[in-house]
Amino acid sequence: MVSGVQMHYYKVCKRKLWLFSRGIAFEEEHDRVVEGKILHERAYPRLDEREILVDNTFKLDALDGEYIREIKISSKMADADRFQMLYYLYELKKRGIIKKGLISYTKERKTEEVVLTENDEKKIEKAIGEIHQVLQLPSPPPLKKLTYCPKCAYYEFCYVLEGDE
Repeated sequence: MVSGVQMHYYKVCKRKLWLFSRGIAFEEEHDRVVEGKILHERAYPRLDEREILVDNTFKLDALDGEYIREIKISSKMADADRFQMLYYLYELKKRGIIKKGLISYTKERKTEEVVLTENDEKKIEKAIGEIHQVLQLPSPPPLKKLTYCPKCAYYEFCYVLEGDE
C-alpha cells in the first residue's frame, strides 16, 4: 500500500521517496517539518474530525462536511499537494466514499478545491505502479538538482559528496 506522503514525495523527488520508504528519515528534526506539525495542531480548531487514520493505511488531516482537508504551509509544492489530495480522494472512492478535497495554504490564506476525475484516477493508478518500481530499486535513484533541494530535510544526505560549488 502506498501512503499519502509517498505520493507527495513521488511528485517532488523519487530519491526522497526511496530514502523515506527505506526508513531513512531526516524529517523529524527538520525546521519545515516541525513548523508543519505545529501548524497541524493549531489550524482549524473548529473541526472535530482531524488526523483521521483510514484503514490503518493513510491519514487525512481533517474531515469538513463534504470535503477532506489537507493543511499546508505554502503552495510552493502545489502540484505535489494536489496529487496527494487526488490520491486520498481515489482511495476513499475505492472504499465507496465520495468526497471533494480542499487544500488550505495557511500562510497565504488561500484554499484550493480538488475534485477527482476519471483522468486523475488513471494518473494515480499509473503513479502507484511507478512508486512500486522506485521502491524495488536496490539503491536510490540518481541525484537530480532541483530548486527546492536546499530546503529539503535530505539535502545534506544527498549532497555530502558534492562539495561546495
